[in-house]
Parts: sequence; structure tokens; C-alpha cells
Amino acid sequence: MQTPIYDFVQNYIAGGTARMHMPGHKGTGPLGFERWDITEVAGADALYEADGIIAQSEQNAAQLFGSAATYYSTEGSSQCIRAMLHLAVLNGQNGGERPLILAARNAHKAFLYACALLDLEVSWLWPQPGPQAALWSCPVSAHQLETALSALPRTPAAVYITSPDYLGQTADVAALAAVCHRFGTLLLVDNAHGAYLHFLSSPCHPLDLGADLCCDSAHKTLPALTGGAYLHLAKSAAHLCPYAKQALMLFGSTSPSYLILESLDLVNRALSGPLPAALQALALDLAARKARLSAAGVSVMPGEALKLSIHTAAMGLTGLQAADALRRQGLEPEFADRDFLVCMVSPGNTSAELDRLEAALLSLPRTAPLPLPQRCFAPLPRAMSIRAACLAPSEEVPLGHALGRVCAAPAVSCPPAIALAVSGEVLTRQALALFEACGQQSVFVVKDCAAKNEF
Repeated sequence: MQTPIYDFVQNYIAGGTARMHMPGHKGTGPLGFERWDITEVAGADALYEADGIIAQSEQNAAQLFGSAATYYSTEGSSQCIRAMLHLAVLNGQNGGERPLILAARNAHKAFLYACALLDLEVSWLWPQPGPQAALWSCPVSAHQLETALSALPRTPAAVYITSPDYLGQTADVAALAAVCHRFGTLLLVDNAHGAYLHFLSSPCHPLDLGADLCCDSAHKTLPALTGGAYLHLAKSAAHLCPYAKQALMLFGSTSPSYLILESLDLVNRALSGPLPAALQALALDLAARKARLSAAGVSVMPGEALKLSIHTAAMGLTGLQAADALRRQGLEPEFADRDFLVCMVSPGNTSAELDRLEAALLSLPRTAPLPLPQRCFAPLPRAMSIRAACLAPSEEVPLGHALGRVCAAPAVSCPPAIALAVSGEVLTRQALALFEACGQQSVFVVKDCAAKNEF
């Protein structure tokens, strides 16, 4: 497959042109790759007004993913999430009311910031009550979605889910899409962790399963530079294509990284060549390793093909302890908390590295399971809109002084960047206990604002 962006820069470098333009390094510097870092010079096209080499490269990506259109982001899936929601608002008929989104509660904080910027109203899909080992997951069934949609006073502009989630759990996107379409609304999927899913032997990308719009972080599982991402529009959402660039431009820098664009361009070449076979082979290899680990008593969670999630609490140790054990053996995991250890692999990992990972996991001690924590997302009283709380003056207070206060901008670590309380919600005793269980010592609250009752 042709690589028009990469080829243009290669020719620009070879031409020896004196750079009387940005950036200031002029193609030289200590990092060694400055010569590839250019700006929107003549012939280089412009990301948000693409009609040349960038447009050609994006068309190549759309062909590979089978979308109606695929657009590049150099600011990760965060920019794409904002653009998706803006497109959903444009698509919806709001009748003068604030646009409504029905969303699973484990949404990334980028979703919340988008809701603040767009002044969206959110109705939440909650996990089932009770002991919840996988706090960061929020499984949503087709029946649950249908019940929630039927109970809403009006049809939402979109339904929004995260699949795969941070622990690798995947939703039944096909069933959820069917429900959304019966109700006349769009299904939006945060597929940041699943860009590779279309290229497995049995394609299971959200676009393959009926989603209308989705975002992929190419850099998470494909050989792209950090920040490289895709906004995909399915054929069912093709009527929104004329507005997609405008939606991305609304939330993007006017100086997008050309290095990231080049890397996305080269990913097209890889995906049209040997990379799908390598992904499929790796999926089979990792499945075999997961089976061996499970047989040896390692608590491997089911989930997506290229994520290895271990429920360490079921083995008697915390994910943080397991992560330290891996680091002592020269292995750095993706994520760890009290209950889980997560490792992400790609064809960029060698067989020797995977052997070391498997051996390290097999060497973890197995004792009596840790007590199952009594923690779960639960509905909280709302005092103001997400937008009002996010943009209001705020202050950071210790958890002991936060009861009855109103959550301001969500203060969460990344990963997993999932808010334990959403901006505008009243912090109850249950919410603060959840913050404490997750290791947070303080929370941002709206200044001079507290609920009348302590919940």
C-alpha cells in the first residue's frame, strides 16, 4: 500500500530545502529524528482541511478498516471521543433541550471533559450492585440497555460504551448495536484498546459488529507513535462524514504532529502487509500461554486477545505486589491496582520477552484469596451539571472533609482514568469509601458549594 505522507517527507528531506518555516530545530538536533518533523509546508496537506496526501492516507486507512471514512488524530482517542460526541449531537434531534447521552459508568475521563465542553446531559448505565472485583468494568447487556432506553423520557443522541475496557473485558457490541438501532439512536464505542481487532482471523472490531462511530488508539496496539488515533465512521453514519473534520478541528491543536501522521501512514503499509498475520499468530500464542498459566493456578481473566489480565487478589496478593515482582525481573506491566495486574502485548514483543513474562507469572506465589472488596459504582445525588461543576472554581480537600461536597473536575490517575465520582455529583460516605479503597487521599470539590444533607 502506498504511503503518501511518509514518501513526501522523505523526498522533502532528500531535496535539501532550507527550512525557512517552523519548527525551530530546522531539521537538526540531539534526538536524531528532527529532520522528519515538519509543519504544513507546500504539498504537505493540512490535517483538518485534507485534500492531498493526508486525505489519500486516510482513505487507505478506511479501506483497511472497512469504514465509510477514517480520520486521523494526533491527540489520541481523547480528541476522537470529543469529536464523536459532537457528531452525535449534530445527528440528534434535541428539540431545544440539552443533548442526552446514555453511557456506561466506566467511561474514560476524556468522555466527562467532552460532556463539560458540549454541555451534555448523561444518564448512566450502572453495573449490578454487590461485591465487585472488577471495579473498572461495567458490563452492559442488551436487556439492560433496552430497559434503560425504554425508561428514558426521550431518545438519547447516542449510547456510549467502552469496549474493550482496561481489564480487557469486551461487550456484546452486536447485540447492543441492534438495540440502539431499534430505538433510532447511535452506538458510540470507545475502542481505544482494540485497534487490532479488525485484523484477527475472526474480525471483531466494533465496526465489524454494528457500531456507528468508534475511536481507536493506534498507538496502544499497533506500531504508531504515542498520540496516533483513528476516528471511524461506519457506513450507517456516512451522512456525518461531511462534519467529521470540523468536529475534530474543534477539539484539536492547529499544529498537529507530523511525526505522528507519518507513523499512522506507515501503519497502513504494515496492515496491508505482514502485520495481520503477525497479530493472528500472536493471538494464538498468547491464548496458549494463558491456558498454561490457568492450568498452573494463575488467575487469568477472560477477555481480549492481546491483553493478559491477572486477578491477583484471587491468588492472595495485590496487583501492586505482582507488578513489583515483574519489575525485579525486568518486565514493566501496563497497569496494577489492589486486585489486578494487566500486561499488553503486541508483535513488537519478542518470543523471549513473552517467555520471561510467562515464567515470571508462573513464579508468583499462590495463597488464600484476599477478601473480596465491597466496592462498586453506585448512583450518587446530582447537585449541578457536569459542565457547571467542571468550570466552577474548585479546591482540593482531604477525603475527611469532603462529605456532602460537590465533585468538581474528576481527580483520577491514568491509567485507568475512570472517575469514581462524576463532576456535579454529591460525595456520599459510600463514594468516599470507594476513593479511599482506591488509594486516593483527597478530592477536588466545587468551592462554596455543599449539599444540604450529608448522604
